[in-house]
Amino acid sequence: MDGESIAIHNLTKALAQHSCQITLLCLNTSKHKFELESLPDHVDQYKKIYSIDVKTEVTAKGALKNLLSKESYHISRFFSSEFNSKLEEILSKESFDIIQLETLTMAVYLPQIKRQTNAPVVMRAHNVEHQIWSRLSENIGSPIRKLYIKYLTKKLKRFELAQLGKYDLLLTVSKNDLDLYKEFGYTAASQIVPIGIDISSYPFSGQGLRSDLFFIGSMDWMPNAYGLSWFIKNVWPEIQSTSADIELHVAGRNSQKLESIPGMTNHGEVESALSFMQDHGIMIVPLFSGSGTRVKIIEGLALGKVIISTNIGAEGIDLIEGEHILFANTKEEFVEAIKTCIDAPEKMKRIAKNARKFIEENYDAKRIAKTVVTQYQKIIKRQ
Repeated sequence: MDGESIAIHNLTKALAQHSCQITLLCLNTSKHKFELESLPDHVDQYKKIYSIDVKTEVTAKGALKNLLSKESYHISRFFSSEFNSKLEEILSKESFDIIQLETLTMAVYLPQIKRQTNAPVVMRAHNVEHQIWSRLSENIGSPIRKLYIKYLTKKLKRFELAQLGKYDLLLTVSKNDLDLYKEFGYTAASQIVPIGIDISSYPFSGQGLRSDLFFIGSMDWMPNAYGLSWFIKNVWPEIQSTSADIELHVAGRNSQKLESIPGMTNHGEVESALSFMQDHGIMIVPLFSGSGTRVKIIEGLALGKVIISTNIGAEGIDLIEGEHILFANTKEEFVEAIKTCIDAPEKMKRIAKNARKFIEENYDAKRIAKTVVTQYQKIIKRQ
């Protein structure tokens, strides 16, 4: 599962533990394709699951057509007439206390929801979506591509801000995101809801002394693809020139697109991200665009991995440099941080222990879900 899927699974699982009855209606995309009949046993938190097959891929035809439209291509790709009809059918037959949208793309169905029910609408924003693309556009070298991304970002921002007055409750994964939404004019009920995990599922090894590097993330997501390519081009040659025996391990959906280079092992899409992370040493997160919170960082900290990340990569998590994590934003800083990890194993053990404690105290899913239920009860009473 990618970060977004993990975040949804963990919160709904924890909400079910607080006696919430949850019906899930989801888009079954080619990116996250699944069969209802073959879901694993641990996906048992839902009262009912409805899934609608839909194609959301970016196409040249769709992109060209969108140039003549006021709609955001980031959003319009996720509208499905079949999904909308299923939503209408469910809302006509069942009554809900809360309707929660996971990510901005689901806001395209707000008109249908508002027509059929007075139930409070909750938006769980995993990111400030237009911020990701705005930052990404700054790192694009091609003038034509930069101009096109900025054009798409402008339309995405217009859509994102237009929805703010339609939510009864806004849940964000970080204070940074909530502050930004408030700057843009959001005034209704809100709460910061970090991405929680089941701590017991993450065995803490105390940070082994392995000094190999690893990166895990989907190459479908442009910030991942750009960040890792930057690292391989700028940092990796310098590391190899001084530490020829060090290894770099990469895993993630579509990582096979990466060119093969000396010292790097490409594992492709691994069966268990957790096992992959456990098997390797130092986690790198060279992200220069994005928003929200990186779930993989939370998971890495829980496992006792020393993490080297850009400030943007670890944004939204209140980590202290040298206590929970190592920050690096330039080639020179990444090289220096990696050398520190190799040369100071005792310091790394201390950072790993501090990181694990930080996650235990701040990112327990069941504890976080309890605060969400309290907010639900408040807006239901107010409604």
